Amino acid sequence: MTAEPASAGTARYDTLFVGDPAPWFRQRCVGQAEPYSFDMSAGRVVVLCFYASSADPLAAHALSLLERERALFDGRAAAAFGISIDPDDETASPAVPGMRHFADFDGAVSRLYGVMPRDGTREPSTIRRAWFVLDPRLRVIGIFPLTEAGSEAALQYVRGLVPWRDPGPAAQVPVLILPQVFEPGFCATLIQYYQATGAAESGIFTEDAAHDAGTINDASFKRRRDCRIADKALVDQAQTRIFRRVVPELRHAFQFNATKLERLIVACYDAAEGGRFGPHRDNTIAATAHRRFAVSINLNDDFEGGGIAFPEYGQRAFRPPVGGALLFSCSLLHVVLPMISGKRFACLPFVYDAEGAALRRRNADKVGWVVPPAPSEP
Repeated sequence: MTAEPASAGTARYDTLFVGDPAPWFRQRCVGQAEPYSFDMSAGRVVVLCFYASSADPLAAHALSLLERERALFDGRAAAAFGISIDPDDETASPAVPGMRHFADFDGAVSRLYGVMPRDGTREPSTIRRAWFVLDPRLRVIGIFPLTEAGSEAALQYVRGLVPWRDPGPAAQVPVLILPQVFEPGFCATLIQYYQATGAAESGIFTEDAAHDAGTINDASFKRRRDCRIADKALVDQAQTRIFRRVVPELRHAFQFNATKLERLIVACYDAAEGGRFGPHRDNTIAATAHRRFAVSINLNDDFEGGGIAFPEYGQRAFRPPVGGALLFSCSLLHVVLPMISGKRFACLPFVYDAEGAALRRRNADKVGWVVPPAPSEP
């Protein structure tokens, strides 16, 4: 984001240009009580329509065009977000798949995107009504004025982008596949442990639940069963392999020195139960902000589906070999695709460092939940 040059007596804005990353934010949508995390909209073409107030004739025209394009903004290939700063728009159209309206009545989002001055001045002459078109990584690829001609041009531009032109398997995705982290025999031992011990439905962390490390269940978004490894001998064996074989590769490939390990579980995605995990990031709330890299170690290969994809970078699905790990930053949006047949077993720890450990303690102190001890690198 680049600050626009200011002269005496003029409003000052933070101005976005084509090629810039779009700012992330959390803001409530019209008709909803909880804020929406905008980073979760990645993985598709995104349109932001800063119309200020639906009472404005140009805004009304823009909104009518969005309604006309409901088939385009289906929530899969493209999504549209209207942004209003007018409290009278609380009764705007309710959210539907692929189309929402942000209640930006405090102007926080509008200031981020440079359509409102930094000081929040709301004089009509200071509001820059505009369209922003973003790519699946949430980078700005088009900016159009909210005029009749500009609105038509913005939507014509989006129609030319959908479906998004995936660069294909040659596209670079910032992940690493590391084979032979666990030996086949050790993989079989962990699966046997899961089957003998039993497992529980795996929940989803939420900000509200974080104070007691609690979770909620949403089978439409995540369907997985987890078994915590409690046997000390198995814990020691798994930790040793991860610190000896994964940590050096993270240091070599990403210059990250992992010294802490969070959770050792055997997880199962079962096709018979509709196993899957929708688009998510692994470090977006206080309870998980310390996480730096995810380590996904496949324990078997007699299944179909269940690959891990990164929608910000394309549709390619990754599937490590038996005993192999997929390593990726916890900040990347990723999805576990629906299972087709069989069961996918995996060991799914996270690693972090001393800085992450300090952050974890600070966040725990704020909300009063107890941090379980984390093993350190030997």
